[in-house]
Amino acid sequence: MAKKKADNFLDYIPKHNSLYEYRTNENGLIEVKIVNKGLFNRIAQIFFKRPKVSWIELPGMGTFIWNQIDGKRTVYEIGQLLKNEYGQEAEPLYERLCTFIKSLHNSCFIVYENKK
Repeated sequence: MAKKKADNFLDYIPKHNSLYEYRTNENGLIEVKIVNKGLFNRIAQIFFKRPKVSWIELPGMGTFIWNQIDGKRTVYEIGQLLKNEYGQEAEPLYERLCTFIKSLHNSCFIVYENKK
């Protein structure tokens, strides 16, 4: 049996999930809108006065990365842009970038354009 070739995460092409709105706040940072649905959220809204909508702020490099995600650039290309913009501050570059992008994906804020 032939071994299955592993995907290289740096070749993935992330794009914004069209199910989530986002905006730029007055500080120039990206905020992603989350609608708090479900039974437990509804109970929290009634008894604890929790909001129906939350805005998740992406500070610093998070906003820069979000703005580079266009459905055409790979994770590797975004990393190169991040390195050019932040230099040593971004190190360890790809470990941090991959963790952040995977976090965005796990939150369903982004999808991968070329992942099967």
